[in-house]
Amino acid sequence: MGFLKTLILHYMKPTLSVGIVMGSDSDLPVMQEAAAVLGELDIHYELTVVSAHRTPARLMEYGAAARERGLKVIIAGAGGAAHLPGMMASVTSLPVIGVPIRSSNSIDGWDSILSILQMPNGVPVATVALNAGKNAGLLAAQVIGAFDEGTAKKLDAYKLKMRDDVLSKASELKKSWNNEFDS
Repeated sequence: MGFLKTLILHYMKPTLSVGIVMGSDSDLPVMQEAAAVLGELDIHYELTVVSAHRTPARLMEYGAAARERGLKVIIAGAGGAAHLPGMMASVTSLPVIGVPIRSSNSIDGWDSILSILQMPNGVPVATVALNAGKNAGLLAAQVIGAFDEGTAKKLDAYKLKMRDDVLSKASELKKSWNNEFDS
């Protein structure tokens, strides 16, 4: 199923679990990785643009109403000054996962990383690596899986598949290079 079809199907479902917000549509290539992994795990999400600097009232409204609308976790991605995750965390008690994005006006992404990572006490933001939308999606799924057995089982299966993929690649490499190591 294509990304757009997945996005539409998950956005239209009535029970949302994860809100994915980004400071600009230029952040979409990174943030769609979070959406893709959530879709793969059948976790319902919404995806939208909420700029901390251009639409602060929208940010406040989104964060303040997130729990009432059924969200369990918010993934917020931004580049440059990257104030979106921290500001979102300031207006909700839901877990916020920050995704620092290397943007066109970025200082190699370090400005985004440090902005999201260095939150003051009392306003935590879980921070993933630069451009790590996929890990943000997986972390959101783990938060939900801590309280939802079905999601936890899907995550277990996901990790087993990753393990099996690595073992398969190791086996192929052993065959092609005639390696002795076989554990």
